[in-house]
Amino acid sequence: MATTEPTVFFNPLAPGYVEDPYPHLAELRTGDPVHLSLTNQWILFRYDDVFRILRDPGMSVMAAKATQRNDERIAMFEDAGAEFTPSTSILNIDPPDHTRLRRLVSKAFTPSAIQALRPRIQELVDEALDRIEQRGSGDVVAELAFPLPFDVISEMLGMPESDKDQIAEWSGMLVKTLDPIITEEEVRQAVEASVLMDAHIDQVIAWKRANPANDLLTALIEAEDDGDRMSSAELRDQVSLLFIAGHETTVNLIGTGIHELLGHPDQARLLRDDPTIEANAIDELLRYVSPVQFSRRITLAPTEFGGRTIGAGWFVLAGLASANHDPDKWGPTADELDLTRAGAGQHVAFGSGAHYCLGASLAKLEAQVAIPTFLRRFPDARITGDPVWNGRINLRGLEHLWVVVDR
Repeated sequence: MATTEPTVFFNPLAPGYVEDPYPHLAELRTGDPVHLSLTNQWILFRYDDVFRILRDPGMSVMAAKATQRNDERIAMFEDAGAEFTPSTSILNIDPPDHTRLRRLVSKAFTPSAIQALRPRIQELVDEALDRIEQRGSGDVVAELAFPLPFDVISEMLGMPESDKDQIAEWSGMLVKTLDPIITEEEVRQAVEASVLMDAHIDQVIAWKRANPANDLLTALIEAEDDGDRMSSAELRDQVSLLFIAGHETTVNLIGTGIHELLGHPDQARLLRDDPTIEANAIDELLRYVSPVQFSRRITLAPTEFGGRTIGAGWFVLAGLASANHDPDKWGPTADELDLTRAGAGQHVAFGSGAHYCLGASLAKLEAQVAIPTFLRRFPDARITGDPVWNGRINLRGLEHLWVVVDR
């Protein structure tokens, strides 16, 4: 392993990092792009390295294969009155189990099923914007970005409406575990939320088995491939993943996307006036705001990146946000927002390879309806007060974005 001491250390707790991490990421991309952090995790910052590790079939995503913190996590589950079992969500398992489960989930999560949601998504967006227009102001995150994906996935699954607030609270605790730095108390809260959410989803699945309907959860229950079906635990973990990962990333894309466009009025005007660029615009926003900043892999054998060898069994964070701003990939305008950028779809905001986000098409559709509709409905909208960031290192986004609109 190279012995050169880094000149900069990854420090997401530095003042101002959450509001704008990109200068710090650029420092590391230039000064130490294959970086061993102070938390003993390797981090990759260049696009080529990130793209390579995401698509490398020799990497694992199973945290159980790395023993760090496992004993502590097991003890916390025992304290919460539950048994620790490794997650079977497709985000956290390797082939062949990943291949098998992804195939089963894909049978219910089809492109045609996603596109069929467009009218309902438009209806939910219009209702949210009606309420903002009536008052002449509102919170884009609390009134549009947060409820939209939550309502869509809840309706898709056929989940009881009364459960939404509770699930949202549990989800908020669970996503903290995706951060590269997390306190012991936050881990404990996430464990307790996980136990409660698992129990709740198990109850909903049992009810749905007895009362099938025309919804995604019924389709997941009935999904079959050559006689193979998901177990109850596997089904529960996929449903939980849809709420946690699927919801939070879309909130960040819509809320932060609108924030950036209101700060770039020339780009907002382009999108408002030209519907033909909508798909490319959402890809560019995904590149620019990177609603998921990092993705985790675990080495199974010594691997070299940029002249440094990472041994087997190490956590490696693929810096998605840094890769999406790498000038070696995107040229001298890498830090600029350009909704007409050629090749914008080559971003790694949804990962790449076998673990490419299964819900990417749904997140894009929701953003493609919500963001242009907002801009066209409120061409003179302006931000009022200071935006409030959610404080998360990985699923970075806004907690509140207050706007004033003309009535």
